[in-house]
Amino acid sequence: MNFHVVTLFPEVVEAYTSASILGRAQKQKLLKVKAYQLRDTAGNKWGKVDERPYGGGPGMVLRAEPVVKAVQKIVKSKKAKVLITAAGGKPLTNAYAKALTKYKDVVIVCGRYEGIDARAKKALKAEEVSVGPYILTGGEIPAMAIIDATARQIKGVLGKFESLEESRVASHDVYTRPEILKIKGPHAQAWKSYKVPPVLLSGHHANKDAWKNKRLSNPNK
Repeated sequence: MNFHVVTLFPEVVEAYTSASILGRAQKQKLLKVKAYQLRDTAGNKWGKVDERPYGGGPGMVLRAEPVVKAVQKIVKSKKAKVLITAAGGKPLTNAYAKALTKYKDVVIVCGRYEGIDARAKKALKAEEVSVGPYILTGGEIPAMAIIDATARQIKGVLGKFESLEESRVASHDVYTRPEILKIKGPHAQAWKSYKVPPVLLSGHHANKDAWKNKRLSNPNK
């Protein structure tokens, strides 16, 4: 599976996707991530890709032409999926990420400034995707979130199928050794002990799952 990211800051995407699990997955040829500098298709000697919005308003808007040209240079097949990061787009979920794995090529255009000229979306038949109900300074973080969430759905990326959290019972709280953790208070000499829930130390798997399910529905109890 190939991820193509069109961005003003390719170094940001490359730094994240070349490390840890995604970096290892690329070395194993389970997926490939390539970032493209949007200014390369600016069409002018200054590399200018933005203009003031029609109708007035603050900020700048990314021009449609550089975006369309960049994607057209990348896409060699009509089967490629083109995404644009946008706060008002379709929510990124595990189900959405899993659906993306049916595409060999996924192109992600990173939004910036006040957004991208809406005609680029129409020309590319692109789909807008949002990673949450908030505004970020650019689409690079959303692009990496899309890649990360999708990569986890590719067989072999996580090593073991059991590593996929959504396929098993997993509570918000997890524990490891030591069994009893002793922490000294900042304003007192006394030590306080924090214990692992006894049910997790038992060999009763049904009780463990019941406890995890309860924690999922009532995380504060």
